[in-house]
Amino acid sequence: MRPLLFGLLLLTAFARGQDLPRRNDDPVPAQVEAMYQRGLQYLTKTQSPTGSWPDSTGSEPGVVGLCVVAFLAHGEDPNTGVYAKPIRKGIDFILSQQSTTNGYIGNSMYNHGFATLALAEAYGMVDDPKLAPALQKAVDLILSSQSRNPQKAWRYTPDSRDADTTVSGCQIVALLAARNAGLKVPDDALQKGLAYLVKCRSSDGSVGYTSQGGGKPTLTAIGSLCLSLAKEKDSAGYKASLEYLKKHLDYRDRYYPYYYEYYMSQALFHADEAAWRDWNERNIRYLSTIQSRDGSWPGNQGTSFNTAGALLSLALNYRFLPIYEK
Repeated sequence: MRPLLFGLLLLTAFARGQDLPRRNDDPVPAQVEAMYQRGLQYLTKTQSPTGSWPDSTGSEPGVVGLCVVAFLAHGEDPNTGVYAKPIRKGIDFILSQQSTTNGYIGNSMYNHGFATLALAEAYGMVDDPKLAPALQKAVDLILSSQSRNPQKAWRYTPDSRDADTTVSGCQIVALLAARNAGLKVPDDALQKGLAYLVKCRSSDGSVGYTSQGGGKPTLTAIGSLCLSLAKEKDSAGYKASLEYLKKHLDYRDRYYPYYYEYYMSQALFHADEAAWRDWNERNIRYLSTIQSRDGSWPGNQGTSFNTAGALLSLALNYRFLPIYEK
């Protein structure tokens, strides 16, 4: 696995539509807004003219996609406002990285999934005639890759014969985002992808990487989130995964911390809001202590990736986009 992109299934399947207001009885903590603004300002200041970021992972279209969605999750308008330019530059970069022959974006299915997600979130918001065909080609590649895979799931390349839960979750989220954007995504494709995740879930609810063994909170959060977004939360296995996650509220992923931060936030919010509030308070305290003075977050995956991941783990506090509403 390429370490730079194990990091985030990024952002869930945002639905199209106008921004939703925050609940009057649930204001965003001032500390969160200050942290988020500093992070967006960092991404804006450090973005290159091409739309990518000049760090170890910032030229990957998947990482650029995560940065774009971090702006959108704060309710930023890609057409007007102080952050419109970095959003549009990021989208243009992603489009420039797509193959004209098969629609593949970047050099891995991680890149492709995250970039497809960003295009799906931008679709309907940005007046760009290139977006619709680019998104359709990206979705077609995900579906054709699955159809050729014996596991009916995904791994590192479109032609991979094996599968894992991280890459598969990434593609499922991208497909859900595209469906919410109005594209046709067969239910059968989603059900087969979800079935693979369930196959990797053990009796204690934990989800493993390529099998039931070796389950971890990070991987379990991926599986739980995908089932939540697909509105499949009634099974005993789903409930077991929730209990597993609730036992690991103080867990920190040593190698991919921001991947874990993001996924745990999403999984708990959709499954148990009380547990999410508990975890969210801990996450805010934790991230506030490690945010750099320039607004970025430290780590070994590149500051653009780290910063986007940290911001996205805080984004549930805003709930501007429909996916953040239940």
